[in-house]
Amino acid sequence: MDTIVKIREKARLKQKTIVFPEYDDRRVAEAAKILEREDIVKPLLLTPDKIDAKEKEKYAQEFYELRKIKGIDLDTARKTLEDPLYYAAMMTRSGKVDGFVAGAAHTTSDVARASLRCLGVDGRLAVACSCFVMVVPDCPYGAHGTFVYADCGFIPEPNSRQLACVAILASELASKILDLSPKVALLSYSTKGSAKGRSVDKIIGALSIIKGMAPEVIVDGELQIDAAIVPEVAQIKYPNSLLGGQANVLIFPDLDAGNISYKLTQRLAKARAVGPLILGLNKPCSDLSRGCSVDDVVDCAAVTAIRAL
Repeated sequence: MDTIVKIREKARLKQKTIVFPEYDDRRVAEAAKILEREDIVKPLLLTPDKIDAKEKEKYAQEFYELRKIKGIDLDTARKTLEDPLYYAAMMTRSGKVDGFVAGAAHTTSDVARASLRCLGVDGRLAVACSCFVMVVPDCPYGAHGTFVYADCGFIPEPNSRQLACVAILASELASKILDLSPKVALLSYSTKGSAKGRSVDKIIGALSIIKGMAPEVIVDGELQIDAAIVPEVAQIKYPNSLLGGQANVLIFPDLDAGNISYKLTQRLAKARAVGPLILGLNKPCSDLSRGCSVDDVVDCAAVTAIRAL
């Protein structure tokens, strides 16, 4: 079954409610119609009439309690809740909805701040990051052209521990959303010592941390991209790799590499890019590229629904 079809089918079985604060964006409004018509999720467009004054005050009080340690007062909390992003995030926190999707008309920084401040970082790994599900047509690599790319939107210069946590979170998403057996590659300009540098040292450190934190994860690095996804090249460059050139979860050494790579893949290979999917929080939410299509919104909502408890 096609990856996108499978994602939508899985979401349909969950019947979760996803809120969209950017109700006045044409693409979001059209996506909500598709989601409702095809019974994928229960979409809630956060139009002004859907905002309840008593509920907003309750959320403002709760937000104040969450953030007063950072020096905000109740008036500031109330002003913050005037922003639909924060109202949607607090709806998700409270359990009134199962997740939120935004970013068609906001930057990743805007969505990240709202999600981090309202939903909070899961204490298990204490790292938030993002990933994309990439579906590349007519591609023999990965899982028949399906990959998870991370981190493409959050951490500019991850250290070894952060990189390890990104890899663990991305592998968990690949398993839950795509039903894949994750094969994780820590990408580099070097393959197993072919070059030296601080970036390579960071990746070697991340690999060691992953093996300690999550020994069940099938992971290898540092690997150049061809050694990670092309079996014939892997056999030449590093025949002893656990991955054998069959990686389907690609972990980039920094945000530059991740963001550039997903957009290149999307545009040059005509790939579907589902995300950014925000990982590591207490509740699920997804960012959108401001260049997103209607289908991108639909697919992000579907993945968010699958991730909801």
